[in-house]
Amino acid sequence: MNSWERFKRMYDHREADRVPIIDDPWAGTLRRWRREGMPEDVDWCDYFDIDKMGVINVDISPRYPEVTLEETDRYAIRTSSWGVTMKHFKEEDSTPEFLDYKVTTPKAWEEAKKRMTLSDDRIPWDMLKANYDKWRAEGRWIRGVFWFGFDVTHSWMMGTENVLVAMIEEPEFVQDIFDTYLSHTIALYDRLWDAGYRFDEMFWYDDMGYKGTTFFSPKMYRELLQPYHTRAVKWAHDHGVYAQLHSCGDIMTLLPDIVATGVDALNPLEVKAGMDVFEIKRKYGDRLVLHGGINAVKWSDADAILAEIDEKVPVLKQNGGFIFSSDHSIPNAVSLENMKRIVAEVKRVGRYE
Repeated sequence: MNSWERFKRMYDHREADRVPIIDDPWAGTLRRWRREGMPEDVDWCDYFDIDKMGVINVDISPRYPEVTLEETDRYAIRTSSWGVTMKHFKEEDSTPEFLDYKVTTPKAWEEAKKRMTLSDDRIPWDMLKANYDKWRAEGRWIRGVFWFGFDVTHSWMMGTENVLVAMIEEPEFVQDIFDTYLSHTIALYDRLWDAGYRFDEMFWYDDMGYKGTTFFSPKMYRELLQPYHTRAVKWAHDHGVYAQLHSCGDIMTLLPDIVATGVDALNPLEVKAGMDVFEIKRKYGDRLVLHGGINAVKWSDADAILAEIDEKVPVLKQNGGFIFSSDHSIPNAVSLENMKRIVAEVKRVGRYE
């Protein structure tokens, strides 16, 4: 089977030859693997003989100027197209420090919104012309990434504290942001769809939890955010496309409402934050494709990660509906040899008879 056939069977909750295997290694992880023997000119997915995707993104940002304000041997301070000032560190792999936000008030938002035009160059036409036919010929699963919701708002434009306070004190303000993001995204994907480009799943990032709990209550989710999730899922289903939500953190208390949106798949099932993959499989495995749920902290310990694979994959793969990956991404602590053993073990225990 090719990747498209495997993913399709998982979404249809049917068995395949084996479970699909995909993931996101850090840049430093790829550099390490190349130092340890992976050829420079080989795609890492081809090297490990795992599944491949095609990914489509659009740009709905206000397109504020991206400027370097300061740079040293250790870091660079830059502004983003979302109006955020960040300190980017130059270590092998690092998370930027968010220093300042331009869009934190309704007035600033109105100014930003005027910049969020729907010009044609917000769609990656050249990339699609160069890759789309090749993706289809290779049997890749194709993902269209939507940009909307709590996560994009707090992490890329407003800041976590600013958004959470506004959700309590100025809910209409936050809902206008959610609505604008989603409306602009849909408008661009409608244009792309009308041009003949098709994809198999709609995927969006909306981290709603952290370790042990969520950023907000189920009641607040239902009132402020769920309507936009439901609307996005409906767009996907109206176009014959599956819908996958990515939400890091412990979102166990939100699952009944998330499932009620009609979403087809959930990722990354962050074990280290508190997600119980066996409970999710038991309660929702007939409705949700489970993507992830393999603790990334263990991937550098061969014995520990192989034991986790042996414990979880045979259960999660039952009746289809499972995509193998870490519960976030592959850190640079994972050696080439460990990754080889991980892939081999998943192919062994993730095979259907």
